[in-house]
Amino acid sequence: MTHPTDLTRHAQNTAPDAAPTGLSRRGLIGAAAAGAAVALLPGGAWAQEAAPALPAAGAPFSDATVPDLARAYGNRPFAALSTDDVPESLKSLSREQYEAIRIRPNELIWGGEPHGFALEPLLRGFYYTDRVALFLVEDGVVRPVSYDPAGYDSGGAALPEASKAPGFSGLRIRARIGEAHQDFAILQGACFFRLLGRDQIFGVNGRALMLRPADARGEEFPRWRALFVERPKAPGAPLVIHALIDSDSLAAAFRLELTPGDTSNAAVAATLVTRKQVDHLGLGGMQAPFLFGPHDRRGADDARAAVYAAGGLQIRNGSGEAIWRPVRNPETLQISSFVDSGPKGFGLIQRDRGFATFQDDAHAWERSASLWVEPGEATGVEGLWGEGTVTLIEIPSDAEINENVIAYWRPKAPVPAGTEIRLGYRQAWGGEPAIGPIARVTQTRSGRGGADPRRLFLVDFTGDVLFTPEGQAVPLETVLVAGPGKLVEGATRWSVRPERRTVRVAFELDPAGAKACELRLALKTEGRQITETWLYRWTP
Repeated sequence: MTHPTDLTRHAQNTAPDAAPTGLSRRGLIGAAAAGAAVALLPGGAWAQEAAPALPAAGAPFSDATVPDLARAYGNRPFAALSTDDVPESLKSLSREQYEAIRIRPNELIWGGEPHGFALEPLLRGFYYTDRVALFLVEDGVVRPVSYDPAGYDSGGAALPEASKAPGFSGLRIRARIGEAHQDFAILQGACFFRLLGRDQIFGVNGRALMLRPADARGEEFPRWRALFVERPKAPGAPLVIHALIDSDSLAAAFRLELTPGDTSNAAVAATLVTRKQVDHLGLGGMQAPFLFGPHDRRGADDARAAVYAAGGLQIRNGSGEAIWRPVRNPETLQISSFVDSGPKGFGLIQRDRGFATFQDDAHAWERSASLWVEPGEATGVEGLWGEGTVTLIEIPSDAEINENVIAYWRPKAPVPAGTEIRLGYRQAWGGEPAIGPIARVTQTRSGRGGADPRRLFLVDFTGDVLFTPEGQAVPLETVLVAGPGKLVEGATRWSVRPERRTVRVAFELDPAGAKACELRLALKTEGRQITETWLYRWTP
């Protein structure tokens, strides 16, 4: 298995780039056409053919432009582009030096316009060596973005002169949320992107497409090739981005309609064109760091109480059951598959919103944006959002910068080569979705049991449904299952805290020599389940 750093940092940012271009706010109109012309070498073999040309400056643009490009790419063999042209002065920067390079406020694209969005092109450098062609769509035509070093505050780094444009690695977007302007979205690295809402910090990272994650054959990383950003026509209108993605197995066009708010939303419409059969496709992918927390402090010698951007995987399955699965930083790679048909939603969620949970003065983990995905329509292949699994990957990690917890939807059926797929879904970055009139899991704690190798678990459920109007707990039945391993007889108990509307279930697990134990817990009253289903995988 690849080390988590390779999965989540290096591998996502060092791959095929898009056709060369550059841009700054001053030189937009006069920028040269982006993209290389098609060059068919002698013999006319597809394998010798360059990628189709991207639109030139002034070319007309419509909703069909990028899907047509995806078809043109997908109907030719994949052509990886070199990343060797990144200037050494930028590639050798540390993370801190690279992140200190920011565009000057008066050079933000569309800065100060009534629609409230402003764009900051991100230079290539550090780990971000992919070249991503950036375009504006204004008045129905394409305008490539150009590079001007004078438009950047370099933070002390040596920036190339204008004639040696390094190219761009992605895009940062600012937006007006309420009365404040703030960072709102970043698209950078492979096909990663993330949003945040009011008063939040970037947390869970979205992935437009995933191919063979944690697969013995090795993961394939699709890449942004080009981003086309439509100029919003009015205040309150969403920001629309058309993205071209390319990879060895497929090419794709994504239309992202981004709306900022307390919870920020992305409506996604995608067209996928497969070059090869795809038998391990990840849709609605996401990832986040989890280093340690109350139920998993493996190897933690840290003054802070917890370090994670998402505490668990939340699922609303096709039958309507609400599931909460706390995530872990395991000793060995763990892959969990939650079989389903027609899922209603899933996401990596940060439920712990108080400073006391983390005690971190330098990083406000409690303000991390969660990510929730709700499937939509799919055509071109049977059952893309039908039968499949919500898949959770937990990778051992020793650093909080590693996004070692990954979740995605994996369709059961493979997608044949030469197939065009159209699909949609919605993403919400911010808090967590409502789960209806049932109690939520609000805390999971774990530690040594009454005797080795037993483990004690404390699981809190919180909700009005657990109590009568007079404040008494309703008659409760515990549904608790372990396998393999066994529950310690007589060790299961409840404690009730009416003032917090919380019922705690305490129990002990005897692993009985098992290397992994699956646990399932829920509370019922009069035969009716009134809580989320708590799932957990224990490993040594």
